[in-house]
Amino acid sequence: TFAAQTTYSTWTAPFELPEDDVNGDGKPDIIVANYGSNNAGVLLNTGNGTFAAQTTYSTGTWPNSVAAADVNGDRKPDIIV
Repeated sequence: TFAAQTTYSTWTAPFELPEDDVNGDGKPDIIVANYGSNNAGVLLNTGNGTFAAQTTYSTGTWPNSVAAADVNGDRKPDIIV
């Protein structure tokens, strides 16, 4: 069975919602490009079936794509907007 639906707030006009473990705890977190708000957000997985409130990071104008990859070789995912 599934738990009841939970709605998470993002900013204006969210684009793309990839998941990746961005904080190294072994749980998939959600990354979102907030196109209308000119920021990217991260919702950390709490481990109990829910996600923490979105933390946002300023970007350039109209971010419409996000990804996570280790671009600097430190074995930690970097967020690419």
